Amino acid sequence: MDLALDGNAALVTAGSAGLGRASALALAEAGADVAVCGRTTERLVEAREELLAAGPGDVLAVEADITDEGAVESFVERTVDEFGRLDHVVTSAGGPPSGPFLDTGDGDWYRAYDLLVMSAVWTTRAAYPHLVEAATSHDGANDAGGDASTIVNITSRSVQEVIDGLVLSNSVRRAVIGLMKTQAREFAPEVRVNAVLPGAHETDRIGDLIEQSVERGEYADYEEGREEWSDGIPIERMGDPSELGEAVAWLSSPASSYVNGTAMPVDGGSLRSA
Repeated sequence: MDLALDGNAALVTAGSAGLGRASALALAEAGADVAVCGRTTERLVEAREELLAAGPGDVLAVEADITDEGAVESFVERTVDEFGRLDHVVTSAGGPPSGPFLDTGDGDWYRAYDLLVMSAVWTTRAAYPHLVEAATSHDGANDAGGDASTIVNITSRSVQEVIDGLVLSNSVRRAVIGLMKTQAREFAPEVRVNAVLPGAHETDRIGDLIEQSVERGEYADYEEGREEWSDGIPIERMGDPSELGEAVAWLSSPASSYVNGTAMPVDGGSLRSA
């Protein structure tokens, strides 16, 4: 499917690794110019090379800490300066530490809130005027929504169904859904806002966790670990990060022009809640 993103400019926070990188890659493959940020120079270099090879667009890779408001605002402005416009924003962030409620201190809560919620607040607030400008530069954007700019928040299936041992993710990520729902009403029709709720995807992070478990003797080998992570998923496997990325690219495209304010699970059917 042609997603009609040629010539568009997209920004992805925490886009140098994991599901953020998979989303940036899908947008690049669809023809968009893509800006990503991250905290590790080596990963940024690797991501930039991969994105440049994926599509015809330009790539901007910026070292930035998304828990720093000034760094986030600077990233947005650098993206606009580089590409001359901003049509799409994807907010992504690494996961907060795992652990039960009684082992989680106040500092953990505040850090998780900045990482998961305030990073999305700062990014979308800085990006909003540029997104509106891009949308209104197209004739008919307000009539049909086909040329609307977009925001997609990558959260977790934990916003609908809690996961044992992940009190911070279970609790704090839900604020992102409230933010998304509010922005979807306030920003339309110029900007559509949606979220994806990923389940287990075989990112480098999960691969490392499995390998660490193998080293500790919890699994006999990597394949046993993969099977354990896939347990309870009706499709009987973890997702490939590219599958999440393709969902994000679709939500960023005119193909989803009537989708706004939606939290879409991408989890192989693992959610039991409606």
